[in-house]
Amino acid sequence: MQRRTLGQGMVGLTLGLLSPARPRAEETWPVRTVRLIVPQAPGSPIEIPTRIVADHLTRRLGATFIVESRAGAGGGIGSQYVAQQPPDGATFLATSAGISIIPTLQPALSFDPQRDLEPVSLMCDVPSGLLVRKESEFGSLPQLLAYAKTHSGELTYASGGVGSANHLAGALFCALAGVQMTHVPYRGVSQAVTAVYSGDISLIFGSTLELLQHVRQGRARLLGVTMPGRVPALPDVPAIAETVPGYAAPNWFCLLAPKGFPPALLSRLTAELAPLRDAQELQARMAEGAATIRMDGPAPLAARLAEEVPKWRQLAAQAGIRPD
Repeated sequence: MQRRTLGQGMVGLTLGLLSPARPRAEETWPVRTVRLIVPQAPGSPIEIPTRIVADHLTRRLGATFIVESRAGAGGGIGSQYVAQQPPDGATFLATSAGISIIPTLQPALSFDPQRDLEPVSLMCDVPSGLLVRKESEFGSLPQLLAYAKTHSGELTYASGGVGSANHLAGALFCALAGVQMTHVPYRGVSQAVTAVYSGDISLIFGSTLELLQHVRQGRARLLGVTMPGRVPALPDVPAIAETVPGYAAPNWFCLLAPKGFPPALLSRLTAELAPLRDAQELQARMAEGAATIRMDGPAPLAARLAEEVPKWRQLAAQAGIRPD
């Protein structure tokens, strides 16, 4: 009886040694098309770095990476969709700073980015600017602010939707400057920018990635940037904080995965993203929009979310920001 058991064990051991080892998940990933979900309407500024990332990963990994738009509920629809997907590396979220306020503005979704998603990496830090069309009567931020203080609610500012990064930047401006401006949300940033250029809306707090080209073409003017200080690429444009002390509403774009994304896959993905810091195509496109490339892994993104979520929750309460 003992010999038989020992013999069976030796056969099993021999077969195990002869059988090829199963490849680890991080070695075989990706095995099918990978989707990068953008929770905003098509044409949003976040698509610019996201498409470059998708093309880069497609070339390096031999699988197809595609960018897919799933807009709605201030980014909540697309964000929750990704959170509900299996953490197998087939679906990621490419989003902006606006994700920080989704738990506050969309409580019915029961979605929380820190609880339901795994940080992958910041893609870039993106300045936003207070932009008016070239025909605007306002030539400087102090001039606009003086008008806003004596004409409560008359000025309008556009956004790509309630809870979007440009909405939050405008709400913070009003709160710190002590003025009332009327927020007009649109279905996507492209429609919002068009409304400003047509004269239907007074201004927009928009991403320089999208708007700076229009400034250089003479179609619009930047009265200030939302970063804490002046942006090196735009030395002649004042920081809004120079007129409104304490103001800072930096935007940023990032990648997140469904919760439970395997650490080994995360390590491989961040390693594949790192070369983008030196990629000429991305550097050139980011420089055009005065943005800064990050691609520095999950820890800085986790820290950013920990800082931003409570900040915008407090602002939403103070400014009375409500969902559509």
